[in-house]
Amino acid sequence: MGMSVTISAATAQDVEQIFRLQYLCFQSEAELYGNYRIDPLIQTLDSVREEVATDLVYVARLGEEVVGSVRGFTDEDGVGRIGKLCVHPRLRNHGLGTRLLTAAESGLADGRSATRFRLHTGERSEGNLRLYRKAGYARVGGTTGGDGVRLVLLEKDADAPDFVASA
Repeated sequence: MGMSVTISAATAQDVEQIFRLQYLCFQSEAELYGNYRIDPLIQTLDSVREEVATDLVYVARLGEEVVGSVRGFTDEDGVGRIGKLCVHPRLRNHGLGTRLLTAAESGLADGRSATRFRLHTGERSEGNLRLYRKAGYARVGGTTGGDGVRLVLLEKDADAPDFVASA
């Protein structure tokens, strides 16, 4: 009988697994852009440790293994900033990214009083864009990250439905 994946708040004991998972997961993004200096790949272990200590960080676990993670914080304007959503390559396309995104949104709205959510992804990252559109996010702009990657900025209200109807 298989184990089910659970979502929970990250702890200090999860930091190294999150760090390794992030490095693994963002290889495909780096390949897509031909840029192996993207932010998630150059983040330090100490920086991940600090985020787990101060931000809202959720992990997906399969037994004791961390197989997904997402981070968020609420900025001074009450906007929940969500980032570094990643799922182990062998578990992608099974709804785990959606579950992690929903956990981050709930935690930011309920525990940190976010009224809107904002996130970004690379403009070539079609799978990510599909996930975010399905979750109700709309494009609000674009920018270029410090690593040179063109990013799409997306937002939704905290009380927005989980889907957007289209004509």
